[in-house]
Amino acid sequence: MKLPPVRQVDWRAPLDWLALGWRDLWRLGAPSLLHGLALASVGALLMLVAGHRFWLLAGAFSGFLVVAPVLATGLYALSRALERGEAADFQTIAMTWTRWQYSRFAVHGGYWSLVRFGLLLSLAGTGWVLTSAALITALSPAPVHTPMDFLRHVVLAQRGHVFELWLTMGALMAAPLFASSVVAMPLLLDRRVDVLQAVLTSWQVVLANPGALALWAALIMGLTLLGMATALLGLVIIVPWLGHASWHAYRALVDASTLPLRLPPEGEDT
Repeated sequence: MKLPPVRQVDWRAPLDWLALGWRDLWRLGAPSLLHGLALASVGALLMLVAGHRFWLLAGAFSGFLVVAPVLATGLYALSRALERGEAADFQTIAMTWTRWQYSRFAVHGGYWSLVRFGLLLSLAGTGWVLTSAALITALSPAPVHTPMDFLRHVVLAQRGHVFELWLTMGALMAAPLFASSVVAMPLLLDRRVDVLQAVLTSWQVVLANPGALALWAALIMGLTLLGMATALLGLVIIVPWLGHASWHAYRALVDASTLPLRLPPEGEDT
């Protein structure tokens, strides 16, 4: 199995990725911001549906972070188009989300790899939502229906360690998922590799750059929480910003030049 070489970067490199992502965001405008608006709308819908079931809402928003690399696929494609000097518009997004239908199921490294990886992350996210909800429901000393209930009965509980256990379980799940996906989706979009190659490359990146990737994970979490704290309005900008920055993280961390490009000639059945 051929894996691309990975690069070592300075621990402050994530700040450069954010700067490049910010530049892409404002160069692209509406096609980029549409992703943020769509995901903020999904978040608002979650709050509407689970507003009185905060135990479910907490898990759902955590699960959102798990599947975010898949939801940002169109953003990676837009940044790649800018990098190549190609048109970066709504048609770029449409082609990104529909090209899988021109691919066969069984081709090694075919475009269906993106779909498979997306399904795996979605299953992981669903699993965490269910686990989180079950944990809080079973161990909380009182019913949790609102954010204040969560704060009072879980975060500030005098007895038991429900919040600590919840955080520990979330971290145990998030760490390997982050390591598996930090560059996997951009690599799958950009080059003709299969899911295992993408995941192993992502792990290599993390092992080669523990300091930089720890900072990157903290920035993603902090900015996402900031977006949520602004009644989700901040996500309209933060989601596409992080998506574009993630593309530049991939480009800085992985030398994919030895791998075949993902996009085939028009009409080729791959």
